[in-house]
Amino acid sequence: MHVKQLFDLTGKVAIVTGGGRGLGQQIAEGFAEAGANVVVCSRTVEACEEVSLALRKLGVDSLAVKCDVSNPDDVRNVVERTVEKFGRIDILVNNSGASWGAPVEEMPLEAWQKVINVNVTGTFLMSQAVGKVMLEQKSGKIINIASVAGLKGSNPKVMNAIGYNSSKGAVITFTKDLAVKWGPKGIYVNAIAPGFFPTKMSKGLLDMGGEAILEGTPLRKFGSDTDMKGVALFLASPASDFVTGDVLVVDGGAHAM
Repeated sequence: MHVKQLFDLTGKVAIVTGGGRGLGQQIAEGFAEAGANVVVCSRTVEACEEVSLALRKLGVDSLAVKCDVSNPDDVRNVVERTVEKFGRIDILVNNSGASWGAPVEEMPLEAWQKVINVNVTGTFLMSQAVGKVMLEQKSGKIINIASVAGLKGSNPKVMNAIGYNSSKGAVITFTKDLAVKWGPKGIYVNAIAPGFFPTKMSKGLLDMGGEAILEGTPLRKFGSDTDMKGVALFLASPASDFVTGDVLVVDGGAHAM
């Protein structure tokens, strides 16, 4: 297979949760540029509709669907509408996420539960529902968006969000376990652990601790609006057909320090 074919997604069908902005939007654009039809979903359907329109202008088909990934009915609706329109699901990106900053001793229980419900339960529900389709197909690629925060502890002066960090650690373990269970059935499961990208979710964090974060980043820069495209495309395409249960870190080298 020619190397260009290894990264070709022409005719593939992808679902990207949290696809209306930030890293999800970037990943959705990358898939569309590689030829995939993309379903973008999030709680803010208006943002998804804008992204979906832009993707269709790239020459692929796209669908925008409202979805709270912690709601089983919403998840089921996304899967049903995707299969109804496209007949299959080849790629799932679990990108929807939530965070809450507070010292551990002051973290409200409802805040902890919200973060876990979106980041962990949402990843489970989407993987379960889409996985049923992929198991019938005997093929599929699932990409979970974790975080470098899930790999180790964080300095509270920079990032004081134990619910978020814990949830991303759970996503990493979920990824490895599901890869083992579904690998023999033709389904790949990998994760991406991004470092710091300027997004709506990270804005407050970067405003307060941006200089310290850059000091701890060998490349001395934050992630750009294209730095996730290639990594996600690799894991979604035939180029990664001997890779599963892995976590690709995209953080400018910070994890190496």
